[in-house]
Amino acid sequence: MKKHNFSAGPCILPQEVLKKAADAVLNFNNLNLSLIEISHRSKDFVDVMENARSLVKELLNLPEGYSVLFLQGGASLEFLMTPYNLLKVNGKAGYMNTGTWSTAAIKEAKMMGEINVFASSEDKCFNYIPKNYTVPTDVDYIHCTSNNTIYGTQLKTFPKTDSLLVCDMSSDIFSRQLDFTQFDLIYAGAQKNMGPAGTTLVVVKDEILGKTGRTIPSMLDYQFHIKKDSMYNTPAVFPVYVSMLTLQWLKDLGGISAIEKINEEKAALLYAEIDRNPHFVGYAAKEDRSLMNVTFNLTNESDKETFDKIWNEAGISGIKGHRSVGGYRASMYNALPLESVKVLIKAMQQLEK
Repeated sequence: MKKHNFSAGPCILPQEVLKKAADAVLNFNNLNLSLIEISHRSKDFVDVMENARSLVKELLNLPEGYSVLFLQGGASLEFLMTPYNLLKVNGKAGYMNTGTWSTAAIKEAKMMGEINVFASSEDKCFNYIPKNYTVPTDVDYIHCTSNNTIYGTQLKTFPKTDSLLVCDMSSDIFSRQLDFTQFDLIYAGAQKNMGPAGTTLVVVKDEILGKTGRTIPSMLDYQFHIKKDSMYNTPAVFPVYVSMLTLQWLKDLGGISAIEKINEEKAALLYAEIDRNPHFVGYAAKEDRSLMNVTFNLTNESDKETFDKIWNEAGISGIKGHRSVGGYRASMYNALPLESVKVLIKAMQQLEK
């Protein structure tokens, strides 16, 4: 029976991508060698890395002057690399706190300098995006998280600033159209909309680097990784390859504009059922609801055993809510088909009956 994979990450990937990746593990480019056996400096893999970087620039519609990196350590390492590369000695940075991962980013940045948390939704367990905040002007950069996987909230607009703008887009990169040139630095773990865990996408404007006045360890220095074409150390060849395949799949589908329409349709259907069905209530504030992660609870916890049985029997996987929120979380990343959303809605309606 088909499984409908709503996992928050690592998460669903396109079936055609998984098949191509599986073939490459056995025999890559008809070399009679596995992708994970060949040298990362061979022409076959260098072509993969170059193609992956090129697809990122094309899909995000980035002009010259941006570098694309595939690094390791996840977004969690970027929490530290960001201040290392952008926070000046004795400088200050401004952070929005909209969830668990921005909280972690703030913690790491505080090791490097003064941090001004100028907007936070912690007072209501991060179920909304702060509004009417004042963006500080005396900072080296502003940091925000575009989508909050655990709580199901998403920024619809971004802070307006004359400082550098940094965004953690781990859970909604490539899912909706934005002016990506408004950001000076974007980073994203691969395991949501790109590929398996193990590589991290970094997009950085070249002209902003090398201005902190600090000595940066090589492994944490964006400029060093740019010079080495993301191959200072052995890259995560399999995650980079699968990311390249996924980006090509997205391009063939029609790019971000095409997938955005599909994502909006999936989200609209599921949110409509949550709002209509008296057995469920949404967690996130309606105006801040995420297209990627739909969080909801039962109105009566006594229904839990019955509903869990229904969705399990329907072949649904990965909708258990995060422990800090409880309830349920349906993650609907790019590769999740509309069919799966309809199966979940049917399960919700079955509980109602």
